Amino acid sequence: MTSTRDAATAPAASHDADQQDTFDSLDPRSGEVIASYPRHTPAQVEEKVARARRAVRWWTDLGFRGRSHKLAAWRQLIDRRRDELAAVVSRETGKPMDDARIEGILALDHLHWAATHAEKVLGPRNAAAGLLMINHKATVEYPALGVVGVLGPWNYPVFTPMGSIAYALAAGNTVVFKPSELTPGVGQWLVDSFAEAVGEDAVFQLVTGEGETGAALCRAGVDKVAFTGSTATAKKVMATCAETLTPVLVECGGKDALLVDADADLDDAAAAVVWGSMSNAGQTCVGVERVYVVDAVAEDLLDRVASRAAQVRPGGAPDSQYGPITMPSQLGVISGQIDDALTRGARAVVGGRESVRAPYVDPVVLADVPEDSSAVTDETFGPTVVVNRVRDIDEAVERANASRYGLGASVYAKARGHEIARRLRVGMVSVNGVIAFAGIPSLPFGGVGDSGFGRIHGVDGLREFTRPLAISERRFRSINVMTFDRPGWVVTVLARLVSVLYGRRG
Repeated sequence: MTSTRDAATAPAASHDADQQDTFDSLDPRSGEVIASYPRHTPAQVEEKVARARRAVRWWTDLGFRGRSHKLAAWRQLIDRRRDELAAVVSRETGKPMDDARIEGILALDHLHWAATHAEKVLGPRNAAAGLLMINHKATVEYPALGVVGVLGPWNYPVFTPMGSIAYALAAGNTVVFKPSELTPGVGQWLVDSFAEAVGEDAVFQLVTGEGETGAALCRAGVDKVAFTGSTATAKKVMATCAETLTPVLVECGGKDALLVDADADLDDAAAAVVWGSMSNAGQTCVGVERVYVVDAVAEDLLDRVASRAAQVRPGGAPDSQYGPITMPSQLGVISGQIDDALTRGARAVVGGRESVRAPYVDPVVLADVPEDSSAVTDETFGPTVVVNRVRDIDEAVERANASRYGLGASVYAKARGHEIARRLRVGMVSVNGVIAFAGIPSLPFGGVGDSGFGRIHGVDGLREFTRPLAISERRFRSINVMTFDRPGWVVTVLARLVSVLYGRRG
């Protein structure tokens, strides 16, 4: 993937640090300028991080319950104004209002889960000291890291970055957020609404700009960077963070597969294929891009997919089924993959080369696509889907796992769905559903391979923004092995005890 969601970190020209430069946010449907935003310089980014650092103590001292109360106030404000937020999202991304509303709804659910579960997940807990250290009490705590930098994408400019922002804040961190330069207004709305609800504007701050600003945030002394974007850009982010050994959480692209077994509900599976591949104009990291269907039901499924896809139409109206390709450069990627597949013998069951008509792309369903075609190997980020038949479900699993990506997947099967899911080399799987795991706050979200590492959401997502702190505390003065003053018999007794406990078979 060479572009897709990388507006958050795309290169930008240098500018005079003494002059505040600006850039425009555009409506992708019309090219109309929505508003202008500052290109924050490295010095300005450093000052934002310094302010966030000074706010850490206040935010941490609130404790889990105090932060939960503040985050609840923010959640309630977002809920009251969610149509206002949706309008900003729709205008900057071009997606229909209902899709923008869904983003807000999901984000509210995750914000609530993170705030209400943080104390249980991150509070001090006792650990077993073991017989050899029975004279010690063992505990584990999860203190916040400090300041977290979040580099967000444009395709889901509320839901995706909130998977880091909400969990980092609930854990006790302050956050500096750099949204994509395609959706700075969404970032501004989130930061402004937080300050209004919480009454403190240093806990959650905004920086705007292109790649220079993102690189500056990586270098500004934050305690962790959470990045969403392409694998290529993730490597650049990691290299920049490596300069200061700043840890990173990386959620990259995907080439997610949907597997269909012979006993699947084919109408249900077809509906999932079409929505999973074409909602949000296919600009979904965990969207369906490849389908592997067993030969016995392949033609039936393909007919159902084609029938449904042929009825889907993009547009710029608020009630359209999906909107434009938000990043214009992605149109070339989509065209190139369609052309590569067709040139190499694939069938265009729905749409084809003519489906790309900037800024929109009509649905495209390709069949019998060679497995080494870019339409199969590379992330598309458009409303296209490849449907290939396989001998059996074993071959489907083998092909699905052959990808260098490993983000999410779906399985449609009545008898063996869970069994098949466990064999897939991915971070998340929906059985007889599509992308459902993203809407469940208690489930971790993230991938393997070129899809990245680290997790947002759930218990793992909360702990991602903390550091485990192990504490041992000696109970009694009578026995202390860790001293030159110990009696000579102590080691002999310990050696015999270890032999009794661990030297036998069992």
